[in-house]
Amino acid sequence: MTSGKGFDAVPSTLRNTAAVAACLLVIVAAVGVLVYAFTKVASLVMAVIAALLLTALVSPVTRQVRRLRAPAWVAALSGLLTVLIAIGGSLALVGNRIAGQWQEMRRSLTEGLQRAQTQIVNALPISDQQLDTLVDGAVRALRRSSPDPVASASMVTKVGASVLIALFLLFFMLKDGRSMWEWALRLAPERRRPKVDVAGRAGWRALGQYVHGIILVALADAAGIGLALVLIGVPFALPLTLLTFIAAFIPIIGAILAGAAAILIAFVSGGTTDALLVLAAVVAVQQAESHLLQPLIMGRTLHLHPVVVVVAVAAGTLAAGIAGAIVAVPLVAVVYRVASVLAADDEEPEADPPLAAEGPPASR
Repeated sequence: MTSGKGFDAVPSTLRNTAAVAACLLVIVAAVGVLVYAFTKVASLVMAVIAALLLTALVSPVTRQVRRLRAPAWVAALSGLLTVLIAIGGSLALVGNRIAGQWQEMRRSLTEGLQRAQTQIVNALPISDQQLDTLVDGAVRALRRSSPDPVASASMVTKVGASVLIALFLLFFMLKDGRSMWEWALRLAPERRRPKVDVAGRAGWRALGQYVHGIILVALADAAGIGLALVLIGVPFALPLTLLTFIAAFIPIIGAILAGAAAILIAFVSGGTTDALLVLAAVVAVQQAESHLLQPLIMGRTLHLHPVVVVVAVAAGTLAAGIAGAIVAVPLVAVVYRVASVLAADDEEPEADPPLAAEGPPASR
């Protein structure tokens, strides 16, 4: 009785604050455990997320093939081949262009570096010998900081294994997506299955909208900057265009890195004028993306504040590098959409089943 009276004597505000603090500690501990577990199997987690993104991307191809009354494995194989041809064809095209223009590009870059060195010496109070010393020191520092061959081989092995796992999962997600979702629904309590079904469909639709939207944005960025590079006469125009396309999948950071690479190549190969022209083209394309493409294509999909996007990209980069930065925003968008549906009182049926499923929804 004494202990009970003593607890009742504690002010209610203090008790509520202690309860909130305890809940926050439990949540932080749970998040910490999840992050620790993900870091231990980061390559597997990234492979699963990559397979989901690719499934959302090529599921329309699979559905079109299924409408032709093709078997499920044929439709899944068509989606898998679409991904392989798109990625492999792009790499082969860029590789052939680089191999064919290597000598010319090497000579152009050498002349550009010499011209840039002359401009730096004339603009700054520094001699050629001092500049050479600084460059040699930077090269030595880069060599010391470069990873050792054993670590590089281990990283290549992990990346290769992750790619194979992602392609394996992609095939079966395209082939057996409906049965996978039905199995996942059976794990939920029976009275909650309709709501979970609606939430899952909403999250999957958000993921598909994000993937197709970011593809359109990336294509527009690459086309605009690539055309400017060709008109200005910057070498490596095709590889820089492909870099711009890939960098568009990394919100905020990708545009800065791709633009900086294009400006640097333009400065080294053509001087200050070409660099300023490329800078103007990059700024124009990015402004068009920020004020036209992103609100028009992505605005209705994400519904995320820019601060949330920045924090998500930073967290993804810290957790898994570039791959984490790529998957952070769609992951947050899907979680937000699922949580919004689960928290809502009403239930609205969704049109498309998750993954590459065909046929009626599992809850009907």
